[in-house]
Amino acid sequence: MKDYSKSKLNRIKRGQIRATYDVEKINSILDAGFIGYVSYIYQDRAITLPMAYGRKEDKIYLHGSQANRMLLALLEAKQMSMTVMHLDALVLARSGLHHSVNYRSATLFGSIKNLENPKEKEAALACFMEHMMTGRWDGIRPMHKKELDRTMVVEMTIETASAKVRDVGVGDEPEDYNLDVWAGLVPLKQVAEYPIPDKGLPQKMEIPKHVLDYYQQNKYNA
Repeated sequence: MKDYSKSKLNRIKRGQIRATYDVEKINSILDAGFIGYVSYIYQDRAITLPMAYGRKEDKIYLHGSQANRMLLALLEAKQMSMTVMHLDALVLARSGLHHSVNYRSATLFGSIKNLENPKEKEAALACFMEHMMTGRWDGIRPMHKKELDRTMVVEMTIETASAKVRDVGVGDEPEDYNLDVWAGLVPLKQVAEYPIPDKGLPQKMEIPKHVLDYYQQNKYNA
């Protein structure tokens, strides 16, 4: 078991009982998602945007246009942070103070660089696509050179990280447990619905196996 080292940057102060620095647990949070929240400074203002990402080992890949102001600002700073969060349940308590949510949240800190080598860029984009849906990269047409040229791909090396996880029930005051107030959890999850083909030829095609596999793995099971 390997942990990220603790510092003032990544140390969790509030709710330390829920903190983890375990690399494997943090990677599992990253791999369960596809959207991260990336912060940057633009014209002396802090801005946070949701961004799709791919992960391979200790690398995070983002992409955008060559003029993407967020990516350009991050490259100028040479550092970035990103947070990924999954909301798992509403925690309904007997008092307003003890209402909460169950969640998994990871925050990453690291250095960033622009990938300019075409082979490295294509490999990073393949990682991004496979993070979205396993098997998708081999099911689409190859990228044109002009598409690759106008796409900026950046690589973040995760240097440190931390996570917080709440996965327990209601924590009410002892004297409140006999109150005539309903309390409990409302579990939440993101599910996939049956694939809808695009207009044109896909309407006459069988749905690819990798798409159906994704649906089966992520559909709602009563």
